[in-house]
Amino acid sequence: MRHSSDSLSHHVADNSVVCLMAPTASGKTALAYELYDTGRYELISVDSALIYRDMNIGTAKPTAAELERYPHHLVDIVDPMQSYSVAEFVSDVARLIDDCHHNGKTPLLVGGTMMYYMALLDGLSPVPDSDDSTRAHVEQWRQNEGIGALYDYLGDVDAISHQRLNATDTQRITRAVEVYLQTRTPISDWQRQPKRALAHNPNQQWHALAVMPDRPWLHERIEQRLDIMWSEGLVAEVIRLLEQYPLTPNLPSMRCVGYRQVLEYLVHIKHPIFEQPHLDKAKFYNAFGELEGSINKKIKLNSMFDLQAQSMMSDSQTEALACQQMQNKALYATRQLAKRQYTWLRKIIQLPNAAVEVTKLSDLSSNDGHAINRALSIQEVSTMEQARAHLQ
Repeated sequence: MRHSSDSLSHHVADNSVVCLMAPTASGKTALAYELYDTGRYELISVDSALIYRDMNIGTAKPTAAELERYPHHLVDIVDPMQSYSVAEFVSDVARLIDDCHHNGKTPLLVGGTMMYYMALLDGLSPVPDSDDSTRAHVEQWRQNEGIGALYDYLGDVDAISHQRLNATDTQRITRAVEVYLQTRTPISDWQRQPKRALAHNPNQQWHALAVMPDRPWLHERIEQRLDIMWSEGLVAEVIRLLEQYPLTPNLPSMRCVGYRQVLEYLVHIKHPIFEQPHLDKAKFYNAFGELEGSINKKIKLNSMFDLQAQSMMSDSQTEALACQQMQNKALYATRQLAKRQYTWLRKIIQLPNAAVEVTKLSDLSSNDGHAINRALSIQEVSTMEQARAHLQ
């Protein structure tokens, strides 16, 4: 039995798994460090951006010194050129949970990729991964004929997915076409099959803590963290990545918030990095709707500028304006990411197989006698201070 006023640490069994779920920039990492220092927990990252090597500033990755003191599983495990599926993540976490328990530790899953959490807590449909040849074939098809051609094909072979997906949802349309070409079974059929979730394991007790901070507070934190990223050299980091790897703009790594906006900025200013022989310049320019002779047309000016003023701007002024637009777009995209994370958290809280407690600021010290007797329990709190009190 667990009451809302109790600290979870007093009731964690040896077979427990703890999830710390919260939106970006909310303070998850700092709390994870404190919990690690108690000697009770082992840290497993639940972050689809931290998996990439050499992507440090834009992912807010812990420093090398921090990772040495506070080891995280599933950080720096693939190159930016590589893909890493949700199914692979679930498989890795299953193995790591067993390892943590074997070491006498409680696995603490911490991060903000809510799709990963949903896969762990609610389960995955048994949709097979796409093999490399099928993925390459569909990507070439998309480049040659556009996403519209794939969407039309999906209408012929999977009417349910065709109706459900937006015609511009490149990632999901591509995935659905890959699955059909590889299995000759629509992805909608695969998705109707029963889900399997790690949290359904009767031999484990899963405790999830959903932190839902006030939006204005979080937006201020997001802006502060982005300011730090710019000052630490996020643009230079992206340039180094382009120098080191034969990247393309549609890789999952390059769709990460922040990196996407920097790539667009570098295209806008015609940065010479795209002349590198290992990069396909056309892919970057096409990805952002740019043509070689009309880059500047895509730079939107504030209302105080008219077209004549724009034509009189120096290259340095144009570049400064593009830089400011990049920062504004990154801020907006990060806020949208946080909004999606809140949506995912609300879905997780409403999972039918979970027992849920909600702790508000006004009732943190109450004792309502609500018992948790299911394999998965979820508690919603409003602040990291509440999460700290609950987990320590």
